This record gives sequence, C-alpha cells and structure tokens, in this order.
Amino acid sequence: MSCGEKQNPLSVEVYESSASGNKLTQLTEFETSGVDNLIKISILPDQEFQSITGFGGSFTESSAHLLNKLGKENREKVLQAYFGEDGAKYSLTRTHINSCDFSVSNYSYAPEEGDKELNSFSIDEDRDDIIPMIKEAMAISKDGFKIISSPWTAPPWMKDNNDWVGGKLLPEYYDSWALFFSKYIDAYKAEGIDIWGITVENEPLGNGNNWESMHYSPAEMTDFVVNHLGPKLEADGKGDLVVLGYDQNREHLNEWVDEMFRDEESTKYFDGTAVHWYASTYEVFPEELQYAHEKAPDKYLIQSEACVDAEVPKWQDDAWYWSKEATDWGFDWAPEKDKPLHPKYVPVYRYARDIIGCLNNWVDGWVDWNMVLDRNGGPNWFKNWCVAPVIVDPESDEVYFTPLYYTLSHFSRFIRPGAVRIGFENSDPDLMVTAARNPDGSIAVVVLNMNHEAKPINLALADKDINIAINAKAVQTIIINK
Repeated sequence: MSCGEKQNPLSVEVYESSASGNKLTQLTEFETSGVDNLIKISILPDQEFQSITGFGGSFTESSAHLLNKLGKENREKVLQAYFGEDGAKYSLTRTHINSCDFSVSNYSYAPEEGDKELNSFSIDEDRDDIIPMIKEAMAISKDGFKIISSPWTAPPWMKDNNDWVGGKLLPEYYDSWALFFSKYIDAYKAEGIDIWGITVENEPLGNGNNWESMHYSPAEMTDFVVNHLGPKLEADGKGDLVVLGYDQNREHLNEWVDEMFRDEESTKYFDGTAVHWYASTYEVFPEELQYAHEKAPDKYLIQSEACVDAEVPKWQDDAWYWSKEATDWGFDWAPEKDKPLHPKYVPVYRYARDIIGCLNNWVDGWVDWNMVLDRNGGPNWFKNWCVAPVIVDPESDEVYFTPLYYTLSHFSRFIRPGAVRIGFENSDPDLMVTAARNPDGSIAVVVLNMNHEAKPINLALADKDINIAINAKAVQTIIINK
C-alpha cells in the first residue's frame, strides 16, 4: 500500500539511511499490502518530557587545521553539510579551551609561569584555525548554534605536578583559573563569538597518563565552582553563562550530581551536567541518567562528547560503518569485569542507539566529537586515533561523508532546539523509537531497525494513521506535518 491509499491518512515525510545505500533518502512508496502484523507505533503528544537544547559536533584544532588544508570548494562543502539549511543544521557544538589531544601541539592561552593576573593571556593560538571555522559556520547557519567550551587542563604552572597531563589545580591559583574562564569568554566575544556554556573540566577523573588532563573529585569541583568560578563569573557580568559540571562517563553520575546539587548554593551555580559515553559501547546507563534528572529536574543534562575511538577510519567504505567490526578502547584495555561493556559493535547503531536511549532518559543535548578527521584518524599530537563523521584527504583534496554523518543528521536536522520530547507506544521491542514535537508544530519520530529484515509499521496520531515500512538495518526519521 502506498502513502496515499488510506482514507484518513497521516501526512508524513519519511527519510531513511540504510546499509543498503539510502543516505537521508526521502521515501514515498512502501510495500505493506498483504501484511497482517504491522508494528503499531502510536504517538502520544500529551505526554511531554524534556525540552531539547540541540545536537551537533565539536570545533577542534585538528578539524579546523584540516579544513585549512582543503580547497575552498571542499571546505565550503563540509561546513555547508554541517550547518547549512540543506545539511545537518547543527544547533549545539563544543570546543576546547587551551589544547587537547585533538590539537596539533600542546598550548595554553596563558603560558607565562606565575602570571596570576593573566597579563599574558591571548587566544592567538586559535586565530588561524578554530576561530575562522566557527565564524564561517556562523555565517552559514540560519538559526545559529550554541557553543560549549571545555578545558582539558589549566596551564601546567598552575598545577601541583607542573605537567600537561594529570595533577590538580593548586589552591593558590583557584582565583587565577576562574579569571581564565572569564577572560576566555571576553576574548571570544571580542571576535564576535558568543560562548553559551562551559564545562568546568573535561574528564575530571583523568585518563591515565595520556593527553591533557586535570583531576577533580566531585567535592573539589563543586567547591571550586561555588567559591571561585561561580562568584567570578557573576561579578564579571557573566551570570547567564551556562555552567555544566562533571563531563565524563555516565557510570559515576550519581556521586557527581549528589555533590553538585548538594545544597541551595551549589545548585545556584551549576546549570546542569555533562556526560560522555565511553563507559560502554552500547549501554546507555538509563538508571544513572534518570537519577541525574530526578536530582535536578530543571537543569540541563547534555551528552557532550562521543566518538568511535581507538579506530583508524575506513575510507570510502560505507559497509564497515554498518558492520560489527568496530571496537573501542575498552575492547583491549578495560578491566576484565568491564569487558562485556566493550564488545565489537556497528558504528551506526552505536550512535543511533545512544542518541535514542539518551533522549528517552531525559538527555536534552547530544554533541559528537571531531567534525572532521583525516584518513589516519587525526591529526592528534598523542596519536589517539578516532573516527569522525566526515573524513578528508587533504593531499588529494577529497571528502568522505561516512554513514555516521547521515545518522547524526537524522536527529540534528529534524529535531530542532526548543522541541519537546513526547510519548509513544511501540509494539515491537526490536525497534528503537523516540519522538519530539518541534516549535513549528511538526513531530519528528526517529526509528532504528537493527534487524536483517524490513519492518512494516502502522504509525498513528490521534484519529489519523498511515502504513509505512523501514528497511533492514536502517535509521528513519518520519516527519508528521502539523
């Protein structure tokens, strides 16, 4: 049966990406005739949950450095694909304060040792790459986008080990580090770039002895925010800046939100919580996400970083992204007891599963890591190779949009900031589903079919319905027009 054959049809647009080759392809014909067991998905718009902040990826020095190496046409093509009206329409992004592993080298905006007043502070390191990339994206984006900025470390001279990696902030530099954030916001504003939010520290639990890092316990971070960072931002007229705590893996969420929202004063300064997905390749940690929401129901809960890590990207090989061949850091390095959390997985499913699972457990924003990497999964000064949705070969000036780009677009393009997640009923537990009502009244329904066969669906809203189908191994976004 095709879309138009029902007597009281629901008006829909259907877009699909699939292992069989669809790439955000609009579908208009669906073979459901003679099918008795249609999967029933009913949309329940009166059940309202969180408001959506946005979806997107990260402006890293590595990504910006690579864009600088591309020809003008391909640079424009990539940025249009992420921010243009015909592209993914990214609405929530992230960047790094000082250098990170996905930088070309180590650097700080305040390199002068002992400079407590930060007279040497300068963002010149970003002027050749990150700032031009952000400004070009701003010029392309019709609706604009929010930026979250995160430090991987304070300058080494502020830390007890005087090193880029590990260590803790020395108490005598707490006020200097709080001033650092304020100066950063001002410096970017002077460039015409408004920073919407910050995380206090990327991965405060550390990452072994690898790339830039700085350690906090939950109490130490909360004390720093309550006694230094929060009051400094307030005093400098930056009280509206969104401050997100934690910014690491979900399995430790409970202890962090307990400390961050321990009393009225701390709750005043934290606007929400940021989390990463690296604790597992497929486990969403729904109980922890639910706990974080219940602890602070009026605060943001944002997934601030995710990527297919510890893998060199496959070039022009769509099938790999739809196959169960990828691993992550934990496949080799996780403690034995945690190995079941790190099996081989399908990269497309990992993204789609996680975003749907996050949305269905109160997460309001989801940010990918690097927007662009090269064929080695870099550049990265630590050689910490990872995958990005867009891979480029600067030597030959070629661009490869991987299936991950289209997977992310199923959410970022169709679920807009200010959308409200709404309820649904789904008769098939093998399908993953989420739904949101956009500010313009349209409803976006995202469906993931990880099965090896197509699935016929009866989609219903109020007294209207329609029979459609999702192909085998596919992600589908269905827009119900108002």
